[in-house]
Amino acid sequence: MKVAIHVDQMYSPSPGGIGTYVRELVPALVRTSPELELTLFHSRFDAPEPPEVWMRRFPITRMTAQPRSLYPRWDLAASPALPEALSDAEVVHAPLPAAVPPVRQGQRLVVTVHDLAFEIAPRTFPAHWRFLYRAGLRAAVKRADAIITPSRNTAEDLVARTKVDPSKLHVIPEAPSLASNGSDSDETVARLKLPRSYLLFVGTLEPRKNLVRLVRAYRRAAANGVPHALVLAGPLGWNSQPLMREIALAGPGEVVLAGRLSPEDLDAVYRGASAFAYVSLYEGFGLPILEAMARGVPVVCSSASSLPEVSGDAALSVNPLSLRDISEALQRVLLDEGLAGRLAAAGVHRAARFTWDEAARLTLQVYESR
Repeated sequence: MKVAIHVDQMYSPSPGGIGTYVRELVPALVRTSPELELTLFHSRFDAPEPPEVWMRRFPITRMTAQPRSLYPRWDLAASPALPEALSDAEVVHAPLPAAVPPVRQGQRLVVTVHDLAFEIAPRTFPAHWRFLYRAGLRAAVKRADAIITPSRNTAEDLVARTKVDPSKLHVIPEAPSLASNGSDSDETVARLKLPRSYLLFVGTLEPRKNLVRLVRAYRRAAANGVPHALVLAGPLGWNSQPLMREIALAGPGEVVLAGRLSPEDLDAVYRGASAFAYVSLYEGFGLPILEAMARGVPVVCSSASSLPEVSGDAALSVNPLSLRDISEALQRVLLDEGLAGRLAAAGVHRAARFTWDEAARLTLQVYESR
């Protein structure tokens, strides 16, 4: 089978969860089905070389789109058609609904819709992103032969908020990314100049992640005897100014911005954490939860959207709108070693249920279905 996969997100300075999805899924597809013929394509103007080593194993085609100011015009207006280099692809897979390419007659279009945050939590997205995502989602619902979602929650959101044909929907959970170079966690933490004992968050620093409230709840916990720092690992996203102002305020504890980390450094920082906090207002899946669990780190997570579906009973669940709820959970997991140990063990067991090879197997079934 010949499959073309859109990989624009891999060229982004901050690939985020969708970049992780592409980075992990594509090699897993090849492991699962060695006979699969893959071509990667993108429509970036500034991407002369593949940013990831694994991408060099596959043919890469660059789309053309003009004018630059209307990127991704070709995605949304279905113009121009796919280039000849992709004409023999039987399946075209768009991992981002804001970038739904036009396909030729006879080609099967598969779109992954990771979440509907731009609809459900619109204030946490800039207006131009909402426009692109909504236009892309309309195109996906109308034109896709199959739509993959990472959670039942996202599938239910699609049914409730669009005119999608439910028979097109396929729930395929994602899995933790376990990139590691075997480095000593303590050495990496020291090299990055992070505190020795810390509570960790991983993700883009943007409003949807509820980080202002997390910082306030952490400071309450610090005032009540929690000796750990709070480390925020990830790139700055849009409208991060309120978070920066909150961090700059005087208060108990220590808040550290670690920035965007390499997969290997991130692995070590996960392993060095005393606990992991993820109190997002809305998620389509919540990969960082599983990544922390897989490394034996106890997790405190939001009770919103897909997060209970992913975490099961292996995390302390909190109301993301309640400072008191979040702060008390942080104190419990950081001060009660018995509870932390039980959550860590439950998390390892929970995360083991999710693998990229299984995600690839199910994705191949979607490619092959009619």
